[in-house]
Amino acid sequence: MKTGFVALVGRPNAGKSTLLNQILDRKIAIVSDKAQTTRHRITGVLTNETGQIVFLDTPGIHKPRHKLGERMVEIAQSSLYDADVIYYLVDVTYEFGPGEQYILQQLQKASAPVFLILNKIDRLEKAGVLALIAQWQKRMEFAEIFPLSAKMGDNVEQLVATTFNYLEEGPQFYPADSVTDQPEEIVIAELIREQILEATRDEVPHSIAVIVEQMKLQDDGKIYVGATIYVERDSQKGIIIGRGGMMLRKIGSKARREIEYLLGEKVYLDLWVKVNEDWRNKESAIKSLYLDDDSDEF
Repeated sequence: MKTGFVALVGRPNAGKSTLLNQILDRKIAIVSDKAQTTRHRITGVLTNETGQIVFLDTPGIHKPRHKLGERMVEIAQSSLYDADVIYYLVDVTYEFGPGEQYILQQLQKASAPVFLILNKIDRLEKAGVLALIAQWQKRMEFAEIFPLSAKMGDNVEQLVATTFNYLEEGPQFYPADSVTDQPEEIVIAELIREQILEATRDEVPHSIAVIVEQMKLQDDGKIYVGATIYVERDSQKGIIIGRGGMMLRKIGSKARREIEYLLGEKVYLDLWVKVNEDWRNKESAIKSLYLDDDSDEF
């Protein structure tokens, strides 16, 4: 069977997580119209009759403004050297600028073939797509160019089929029924954070972290999930909780439905909100968020 690793890179909000979910036909990465939604390098696994592709969905490459941002960019850039194929996603609704130029410079250092993926073409006329392809062909030599709509699924099957042509015969890395290597606690925490981003919009930016503290089976057959939502200021805590706790109940209700769909079980979701000032610039907090050391402190 053919096997290999594919890294998804691009600017924040280019549609990397949407494309990964579309390819897998499962939601394993949260999606938001806010930039820098993805913080982890999320592994998605696709296995079919041709072979197995392990997808690495990375945080968007951007100019960091805090230690968390630096960590996110490090994750994205390191994936360029772990991959057999690189998907470079571009949002066609945005003009080419310094951000894209910086990513192109990084891609030119990579040894893996680079697929240019022009995403959100459903928002352009056909003539506009053809003109855009011509512009990008002058900027770098790409192994393949795929105009597609990650949201609608247009041209996604052909993208996957072509990717297998670039992979070698090799061992199967994950069981055939695997779709991700992310622990359930991480996926659940991200589902909760997605609902916070959706509910609060611009009132509370990316100063939110969610950690699942406890999961256990209750006597009534429901799965108890206890999670803490961290913010950086008391004012943000008030927004998350809302008047009379209404906002927190709204977030919890929507997140619970997503978690129940993920687990296939009834869930009792218990949420707390705590303040950890300026946590995005604290190494201990970032390490706890990414579960990459033995610290339990946030």
